[in-house]
Amino acid sequence: MPSRHAASSRSPSDVLRRSIYKTPAQVRAMVEPGLITAAALQAVRDLVAPGVTTLELDAAASAVITARGAESNFQMVRGYRHTVCASVNEQVVHGIPGDRVLEAGDILSIDAGAQFRGWNGDSAFTIVIPDPDRPELVAERQRLSDVTQGSLWAGIAALAGAGHLAEVGAAIEEYVEQNAPEGGYGILRDYVGHGIGRKMHEAPSVFNYRVSDPGPEVRPGLILAIEPMVVAGSEATFVEDDGWTVSTVDGSAGSHWEHSVAVHDGGIWVLTAPDGGAEALAPFGISPKPIG
Repeated sequence: MPSRHAASSRSPSDVLRRSIYKTPAQVRAMVEPGLITAAALQAVRDLVAPGVTTLELDAAASAVITARGAESNFQMVRGYRHTVCASVNEQVVHGIPGDRVLEAGDILSIDAGAQFRGWNGDSAFTIVIPDPDRPELVAERQRLSDVTQGSLWAGIAALAGAGHLAEVGAAIEEYVEQNAPEGGYGILRDYVGHGIGRKMHEAPSVFNYRVSDPGPEVRPGLILAIEPMVVAGSEATFVEDDGWTVSTVDGSAGSHWEHSVAVHDGGIWVLTAPDGGAEALAPFGISPKPIG
């Protein structure tokens, strides 16, 4: 679940009350909640189809998290009662599960997290439901999802060799710029990634675009939820009447991809990917290293 703030009101190098860097033991404690989060999202992905409601998807994620002895950390956010956020079409993030029925051609973003023994995981994916009657629409939305996902991995790859955190956001924005269609895509500015650990949302903020402040040093113990949120049109959004759902003003489709990633003594490891990110990072020449 992305944190929200305006970029002008806070920088990545704000004075922190506690260290943003975890000890090796704390990094190891982050492995299981990441795997539980990944399993919950896989259960949702397996269920996505026309005719399924977003509340059914929520129940599937909840069942996995509970069966693994964990808790939904989204339900620990004040006022939020569900396990996932399910955002459809022009909804970019924070969509509330309910009786909405998925339809062919929909683009759906699912965000979820688990807390296990006091430590947190957070991840999101986007999926486009096939529609043989509207192949052009499906292709447009699939490209949006693919570019957003690619920008996430570009940011994670940058983290592997970065000196400072701002290099991650620069890599994300550069990837979007280079791979978007003519006219470009928008990157949400008011909703950004974050540190993660004992709390789902911790410092530092992880911007998905270029900023002038270099941000904190990237070194072992830094654990981040990197999550680009990209839209097919204008980046302008508004919060719907439910007080949660963030939708585009122009009605353009949105996509949201996220992983929790640890920097440790051996390199980086994507906590919310079962293979640590090996397959997706290979094209970038990066080999993630398991946490010892």
